[in-house]
Amino acid sequence: MIRNVLKMGDPRLLETSSPIAQFGTSELDALVRDLLDTMLHLNGAGLAAPQIGVGLRVVVFGFKFNSRYPDAGEIPETVLINPVLTPMGLEQDSGWEGCLSVPGLRGEVSRWRRLRYEGYDANGNGICRDVTDFHARVVQHECDHLDGILYPTRIRDLQRFGFVDELTPTRVAESE
Repeated sequence: MIRNVLKMGDPRLLETSSPIAQFGTSELDALVRDLLDTMLHLNGAGLAAPQIGVGLRVVVFGFKFNSRYPDAGEIPETVLINPVLTPMGLEQDSGWEGCLSVPGLRGEVSRWRRLRYEGYDANGNGICRDVTDFHARVVQHECDHLDGILYPTRIRDLQRFGFVDELTPTRVAESE
């Protein structure tokens, strides 16, 4: 089922989410289905449970091709529950980000370039991946939602934040 996505200003987006205690339940399966359906319907790169008003540590992400990020490589469709992120190295990259909860805006955010993420799928099977570049950026962005963080709070220079249709195409396309 396609769910409504909360917008910046809704206080639920600022809350810290609770971990999942039971895997393989019909409730968790329904939540994951709703997240994937909503993400695909809105052409998102990812979606976190808090964005649909569910305060649980569940994110989904991935696509073969995404018109919002045409230069990004494929990211495998992933359900990640109770994630733990570990930066691999000190290198960070700045890149333009958007968010379904902050529609129509983009901002430049610095993120870890290389990252290991660990967690579980909906059945409780372990996941551990080492990723880089846009894949790492998407995971960090979605997992921020679990801690009540929206990307605009990570923008260091507000001159690098604005409405997509007002930003020059070159600036926004630099890291998409």
